[in-house]
Amino acid sequence: MNQAPQLAGHLIVECLVAQGVTHAFGVPGESYLAVLDGFHKYRESIRFVINRQEGGAAFMAEAVGKMTNRPGVCFVTRGPGATNASIGVHTAFQDSTPMVLFVGDVASDQRDREAFQEVEYDSFFGPSTKGMAKRVERIDDPDRIPEYVARAFATAMNGRPGPVVLVLPEDMLTKTTAARPTARVEAVESWSDPGALRTLREMLLAARKPLVIAGGGGWTPQAAQALQRFAENWKLPVGNAFRFQDTFDNHHPQYAGDVGIGINPKLAARVRESDLILAIGPRLGEMTTSGYTLLKPPRPAQKLVHIHASPEELNRVYQADLAIHATMNAAARSLEVLTAPPDLPWSDWTQAANADYQANLQPQPLPGDIDMPAIVALLQKHLPADALVTNGAGNFASWTHRFFRHHGLAKGHKTQLAPTSGAMGYGVPAGIAANIVSGRVALTMAGDGDFLMNGQELATASQAGAKSIIVLLNNGMYGTIRMHQEREYPGRVESAGTQLANPDFVGLAKAYGYEGVRITRTEQFEAQLLAALERRQGTVIELMLDPEVITTRGTLSGIREAALKKN
Repeated sequence: MNQAPQLAGHLIVECLVAQGVTHAFGVPGESYLAVLDGFHKYRESIRFVINRQEGGAAFMAEAVGKMTNRPGVCFVTRGPGATNASIGVHTAFQDSTPMVLFVGDVASDQRDREAFQEVEYDSFFGPSTKGMAKRVERIDDPDRIPEYVARAFATAMNGRPGPVVLVLPEDMLTKTTAARPTARVEAVESWSDPGALRTLREMLLAARKPLVIAGGGGWTPQAAQALQRFAENWKLPVGNAFRFQDTFDNHHPQYAGDVGIGINPKLAARVRESDLILAIGPRLGEMTTSGYTLLKPPRPAQKLVHIHASPEELNRVYQADLAIHATMNAAARSLEVLTAPPDLPWSDWTQAANADYQANLQPQPLPGDIDMPAIVALLQKHLPADALVTNGAGNFASWTHRFFRHHGLAKGHKTQLAPTSGAMGYGVPAGIAANIVSGRVALTMAGDGDFLMNGQELATASQAGAKSIIVLLNNGMYGTIRMHQEREYPGRVESAGTQLANPDFVGLAKAYGYEGVRITRTEQFEAQLLAALERRQGTVIELMLDPEVITTRGTLSGIREAALKKN
């Protein structure tokens, strides 16, 4: 039975519903009014979440992509809307997260005249290994909307997941079409070559100090569980790549720790000492490799097995001894059936790796009335096991990175949302989106500078009926940059660009509809955390952190003194 034609803008929304999208994030614009009207038409099936800035909207969509392994969806208007959203697109690209950004554009008859807010999106988002998107396309024919949307979802999910940009001319959206959505697109699995698996087994049998580094996009609970069975069969130590700390259960006796910023020095030494690295999923980028020093390109000293969902990623930076093209679900399921011998020579090596991780959980004494390891221990004690822990970029994130322990995907839930792109301002919108879409508890760790980059999205949470708990570490500075300044140019403080004059964060939280409380001593925190968990609205818990406490291992004064001695 033929259905009546509808506006192209309405069809866009109907196609999203057909792809299983339940929430889209964005800032409204006159360039895509017909799509906004489509959200009204299909309001029983999909919700448009109104954001306060396009960067926050794009971060929310990226967070949903991380949580679900299906594209998070964001809508923005032309020009400034798209450029504001680019930070989320770049994060999705570097983090290998499926995402689709829709950009309302100038009308077709006004193109190439530098019309109001006109941007050339092919050039701006530039699909390439150095770009921000896997694909950029413009839809000029409304009858082809289902084709373009389905291809965007397939491109975003298949191979190495990532973002796709679809450009929507304003006049195209107001045309009518009788086209209807295509079927829901599913990601395609790429299976490991059986011959490569035999070679991998031979390499394992020849090893004495193997180490798994797991991470990257595309992991499911089933894949994480299969990885765990593989590691258990072969008694392998497993580390998680930078900001993918929920890939392997941190409570497991074979867990070796996170291979990222602020890496345990003993784990770093273990990576260098290993004679076989099994990198399952990560790109092995700058942060996971400590600036390409733990594994040195192009040919690492260690034997390297690199398993990745994208053939273009394999042998791009590192020439692996064995490169295997496979998606994470297929790779892990292939690995778990590799038969291990009854006796393996590295049991002591694996036990020592976990012992090093356990020892790294013991904190160093640091000054001030706020004991951050104790704060994280209270989070660990009271947050539910499926709580989502989010953060942006900054030294403040190192506290949860080092001391919080994820059960994660192996227990059925993704529990960490954090940007491997190093984008500040990610944690607040990510936590709000996580709560909106899943209803689970969302805990955001934020710094004062980081919070102010997207703190306005608390208004989005209040309007959407969502809540998150934000632990805001206020030390009055851009701490990470200050740390680097003290290492390289010690003693330049007043005019060096890192000191912050902050607002009243408690008052600001309340103005947005959150509760706000300020903590000056560790013993005040537990009661406020418990109250926040019970409260229907969101809460900002501001911690007044001693500026000296700049890392989990040392102080600003210590860094400065070491730099002055060196110079």
